Amino acid sequence: MLLEKLINKRIERYQSELLQKYCDEVESMYRKMRGWRHDYHNHIQAMQASMALGKYDEVSRYLSELNDDLTAVDTVLKTGRVMVDAILNGKLNIAAQNEIPVNAKAKIPEGTSVSDIDLCVMIGNLLDNAIEENRRLLPESRFIRVYMGRKNTQLYLAVTNAAGKKRLKSGTRFASAKGADHGFGLARVESVVKKYGGRFLADSEDGGFTAEILIPLDGQETGNGE
Repeated sequence: MLLEKLINKRIERYQSELLQKYCDEVESMYRKMRGWRHDYHNHIQAMQASMALGKYDEVSRYLSELNDDLTAVDTVLKTGRVMVDAILNGKLNIAAQNEIPVNAKAKIPEGTSVSDIDLCVMIGNLLDNAIEENRRLLPESRFIRVYMGRKNTQLYLAVTNAAGKKRLKSGTRFASAKGADHGFGLARVESVVKKYGGRFLADSEDGGFTAEILIPLDGQETGNGE
C-alpha cells in the first residue's frame, strides 16, 4: 500500500537521522576523553610544581577540579557491549546536564541476540523521549529510572520517567506532545522489538510514563515475563 510505503520511508529516514545523532554524541564524549588524556602530563607537571612550592591547598583544589572534569566523561554503566555503553552513558550525561536525576542499572545478559545498533535504537529512543518529557517539568519533579537485565528467559528493558498529563493512545501508539515526527520514536522501538519476536509495552498516566521491552534470549521461547 502507498500509505504504508510512505510511513516506512519516514521511519527509515528518522532512523538514519537518529543514528547520525548518536554517532555525534558518542564522538563528542570520546573527544572529551581524548582531550583529558592529552592534558594528563600537563596536569601532573602543574601539581608537581605547586607541591614543590608547598602550595598544598592549591593542589587540593586542582585535584577537585580534575575529579569533576573526569566524572563528566567517566563511564557510569558497563553493559557488556562498548557501543551500547557509549550511547547509554552519553544519554545519562545529557540527563545530568538537564538536572534530571537518573537511577540506572544495566547489564546485557548472555544469549541476547539483539544487535548493537538495534539495542542503541531502542535505548536511544526511549531515553530521548524520557529526557524531553522531563525538560517540560520543574526540576524538582524530574526523574528517570532505567533497568536492563535478564527476566526469566528474556532480555528485559524498562524506562520510567516523570511526565505531564496522561497521553492519549490511538491504537497501539501514543499521541506525542512534539508532533507527528516525534511519534516515530516509539514506533521505531516497537518495530525493532517485533523483529526479534519480543513484546513492547507502554503505559501513560498523569505524572509518569513507562516503556517495557521483553525479547526472548537465544534458545528461549517467548514467555509472559512474569
